[in-house]
Amino acid sequence: MAIKATIYKADLSIADMDRNYYHEHSLTIARHPSETDERVMIRVLAYALHADPALAFTKDLFDVDEPALWLKDLTGAIDLWIEVGHPDEKRLLKAAGRAEKVIVYSYSATSSIWFKGIANKIERAKNVSVINIPSDISAQLEKMASRSMALQCTIQDGQVWLTDGTDTVLVEREALRGAV
Repeated sequence: MAIKATIYKADLSIADMDRNYYHEHSLTIARHPSETDERVMIRVLAYALHADPALAFTKDLFDVDEPALWLKDLTGAIDLWIEVGHPDEKRLLKAAGRAEKVIVYSYSATSSIWFKGIANKIERAKNVSVINIPSDISAQLEKMASRSMALQCTIQDGQVWLTDGTDTVLVEREALRGAV
């Protein structure tokens, strides 16, 4: 018998002054049995950073052909492909061919080692950006994870603040490739 996903619900209020985007989203996130709370929160953060009514969580770990999130246009073409973690170069090159833009959010202490291993291999994929979330920050985000969350994300002048009403985290982002 297969282990089923754990369902997380998040009410996410976004005030993105850099993009003039102010909206509330009710998110349903299926957490794969092998997924950590830390990874779930990085997916929520990625959603907040690229929020759009058409941005969607995918089957992700349940389907190897789908990213963590994607944004499709009305024709079904993929405008934005978002990966979380340390995907291999073959996956990134395939995504670069399928999507207009690919962004990877890495978040562990070994991200720089992983990136050094693939940097030359993905050089020709000009539409791939890699953003690292320092492990101490992702650990703070992990503490906010619960099956039912009320989160607020504020983005101004490139600074990202995420709060659950009790704790607030300033999310530093490091561009390993491309712009933040």
